[in-house]
Amino acid sequence: MNIDRAVLASELIYQMSRSSGKGGQNVNKVATKVEVGFSIEQSQLFSNEEKERLLQKLSGRITKDGLIKITSEEERSQLMNKHRVIEKLAHILENALKIEKPRRATKPSKASKEKRLKNKQLTSIKKINRTIRGWE
Repeated sequence: MNIDRAVLASELIYQMSRSSGKGGQNVNKVATKVEVGFSIEQSQLFSNEEKERLLQKLSGRITKDGLIKITSEEERSQLMNKHRVIEKLAHILENALKIEKPRRATKPSKASKEKRLKNKQLTSIKKINRTIRGWE
């Protein structure tokens, strides 16, 4: 599922602060670090089933306030960090919404069983030869 970044950006709660790291003189003056909060329950972007799936899969990331918080301070500009945070959040939400196919159990083929047993036998012979050589 592709999430519309513009709609997602309109539902975010932004908070800016001073960033650590690169930026030269800007580090001490400009608030380039972007922290974003997103409430799944209040979002108009998802249906009720999708909200339930998100709440279940992202339960470890949700704060007591019911927000998913993500930060970015990699870039020197606030705008670039905003874009990066939106992409990170969209990626997390898209991955959580994916429905994984259930794994079907299969049996090993006859050839693979024979190959495994042959390798076991060769390893066994190799170890027997080592012990015989040690006694000489």
